[in-house]
Amino acid sequence: MTAQRQERNGWRPGIAFIGLLAGFAALAGPFFAARAATTEQVIVNRYTGLAIEGYDPVAYFTDAVAELGLPDFEASEAGAVWRFRNEGNRASFVAHPEIYGPQFGGYDPTDLARGVTVAGNPRVWLLAGERLYLFGREETRDAFAADPAHLLREANARWPQLRENLAR
Repeated sequence: MTAQRQERNGWRPGIAFIGLLAGFAALAGPFFAARAATTEQVIVNRYTGLAIEGYDPVAYFTDAVAELGLPDFEASEAGAVWRFRNEGNRASFVAHPEIYGPQFGGYDPTDLARGVTVAGNPRVWLLAGERLYLFGREETRDAFAADPAHLLREANARWPQLRENLAR
């Protein structure tokens, strides 16, 4: 084997190793991205900074529907940007964010009751006890609706410890 051919063959294991690392990063990337999306105390879109994907939290109460807020009506609360349909909704939220904001920072209370933090989907929601709850899936919403008192007891008991492990 010539010296030139030996040099060329010497690069192949290095290239294979780099390719292997790139493949691992590509596969692991979504796992770490999903985990990063659920490490806030209030769920926020990491690209836009919007809480609950820009849905108006007050509209769930006033219109009984998930409606996107408008960029003209925004407020900052708990490290997140919240959007609203109109100035009245914005004013209501600013006066009482603990009432209108989703409970547990937007995490699914059914999963919290199991000891897991799963981001709620603003399109899968339920009002219970005059509070807004977001759910990751329709199945967890239906389970919650069947026995909210039990699941809220469990979620409230686990929430302080789970919240402690979330980023500030």
